[in-house]
Amino acid sequence: MQYMVIERFRDGCIQDVYRRFNERGRLAPEGLHYIASWIDEGLTTCYQVMECEDRSLIDTWIANWCDLVEFEVIPVINSAEAAKRAELL
Repeated sequence: MQYMVIERFRDGCIQDVYRRFNERGRLAPEGLHYIASWIDEGLTTCYQVMECEDRSLIDTWIANWCDLVEFEVIPVINSAEAAKRAELL
């Protein structure tokens, strides 16, 4: 399953986020896979696609970052899957 993860950096924490990332990596547990990410131009929000079979892996990953980032996690499907599902309606 893929998830759109919206990360909102806590006030003034963007430098701390990148410092931790550079020192320790993504801190994702085994089985949680990074797909892609984008950061808004204001450097306040990251939009990230992650993939895993066990949703609890995302919670483990979030626990490593929740002091610096607020998270919103949305299960998503790709456009081809959405088109298939729409045909069944």
